[in-house]
Parts: sequence; structure tokens; C-alpha cells
Amino acid sequence: MIDFVNFHLIPGLVLGSIYALGAIGVTLTFGILRFANFAHGETMTLGAYFTLTLTALTGLHPLLFLPVAMALTALAILGMDRLFFRPLRHGSTIILVIASFGLMLMVRSLVQIVWGAKLQSFSKGIDLPWILFDTLRIFPKHVVIVCAALVLMLAVHLLLGRTRAGKAMRAMADSPDLARLTGIDTERVIRTTWIVGAGLAAAAGVFLAYDTHVHTNMGFRMLLPVFAAALLGGIGRPYGAMAGGLVIGMAEELSTYPWIGTEPLLPPGYKAGVAFAIMVVILIWRPSGLFRGRVF
Repeated sequence: MIDFVNFHLIPGLVLGSIYALGAIGVTLTFGILRFANFAHGETMTLGAYFTLTLTALTGLHPLLFLPVAMALTALAILGMDRLFFRPLRHGSTIILVIASFGLMLMVRSLVQIVWGAKLQSFSKGIDLPWILFDTLRIFPKHVVIVCAALVLMLAVHLLLGRTRAGKAMRAMADSPDLARLTGIDTERVIRTTWIVGAGLAAAAGVFLAYDTHVHTNMGFRMLLPVFAAALLGGIGRPYGAMAGGLVIGMAEELSTYPWIGTEPLLPPGYKAGVAFAIMVVILIWRPSGLFRGRVF
């Protein structure tokens, strides 16, 4: 039982927290801008590499640069919106989707040119776990990741429920034309959406890199489970994205537990298939997601 907690339950909670942060950005973009942004994974990658650079230059702890990485990533995404998405915003949705796919490839290639394609790490040492009750193993970095993710989710809750910007975002998600008629500055709402989504994606990338390694394909590998989490929770439902991320992360890790016999139920290499299977089931059984999101 203790192996279940140490090697499956806790890692599932950590991975789910990271997925939840990424899924919030996906669901906000889809709900407000009405297209699936395939470059969202590269946004996570940018956040990780910005942090890697700042850590290498200063030698300080990588999480100290999390706000800076979030701000730099948000600025980069605002620039991409200005150059690539804004001129196409009033066209067909499929054009924006294709543009985001092309942007994904461009950003990944740029990252490989600037930082190289090899694996890198924030720290060179070995992170030792805390041993509680002689059997429970908890890594300090996992506690930090989960707590920081919860703080960011709380910040999203306060933004959406207590601020004028958040209320404008919800209004535009319900009806862009009606929001425009009531005097809401839709361009400002779009900029806010990009900033929030990019900041959370950067945080997800930094947390994943802090837990594992930094590499150029990390965002692309996260893209499928993040989209699955957004669909599971319901498009346009940030709280659903939080819940969906936790469910997907837990499902991936628990799928490798030996529920029957002594062998893993699924080999670890097939964990990504769990997210895909859940996404397909949700699209067939309940396209609106668990929280009854929008269906386009």
C-alpha cells in the first residue's frame, strides 16, 4: 500500500497539478477566442527555457524566477498574437488552428536553435525525499509544485470571480457580440486571456522541468493530456480544467499500478495513451465535459 502512495498517488497528484495549469490556458483560449491553440505546448517550453537561462546566469533557485518567466512568456505570446493571430482573427476558425500549428513548429525550431536540443536540468544535485513514519517518501519539490499550483489556481478563481477583467472574460466567453454591444473592450479581454493563459502555461512548464528535465519536446508531449484535461472538464470552464487536469494526471500514474497480479496494469510507456483514451471517450459520451462546457 505504501508503494501505491509513494510511486503512484503522489506523482499522480503532482502531474495532475501541472496538467491543470496548462489546461486552464487551453480552455480560456478555446472558450474566448474560439480555436484550439496547438502552440500552447510550446508556451510551456518557453517558460522552462527562460527559467533555465536565468538560473544559469545567476545560480539562484529556479522557482525564484517563476514570476519573471511568466511575464517574459506572456510578452512573447502577446507578440505572437500581434503578428500571427490578430490578422487572422476574423477569418475561419480552421485558419487560426493551422496558424497555431505552424507557430508551434516555428517556436520549437527557434528553441532548438537558441538553446540546443539536448536534455538539460535546473539543478545538478540529487533531490533527496523526506522520510515520514519510516515508509512515506515525499520529495520537497513535489510539495512546492502542488502548493504553488494551488496558489495559482486560487489566483485564477479570484481573477474570474472578483475582478472586472474576469467578469469581462466570462461575458465574452458567453457571447462576444453581446459583450461588444455592452461596451466591453474585447481586444483588452483577448490580451488578458493571452496573458493569463501564457503565464499559467509557463508555470506548468517550469514545474515540469523542475520535477524532471528541460527538453525541447516537453511542451509537445504535454499537449495531448492538457487538451484531454480541458475537454474532460468542459471547454470554457476553468474549474473544469483544474478538475480535468487532476483526473488525467492521476489516471496516467494509476494506470501503471499492478492492480491485477504483480505486473503493471499498463507499461509506463503507454501512459500517454490513457489521456488519449479518456479524451476519445469524453468526445463520444459527453462532448460538453463533466462541467457542461461549450460545444462548438
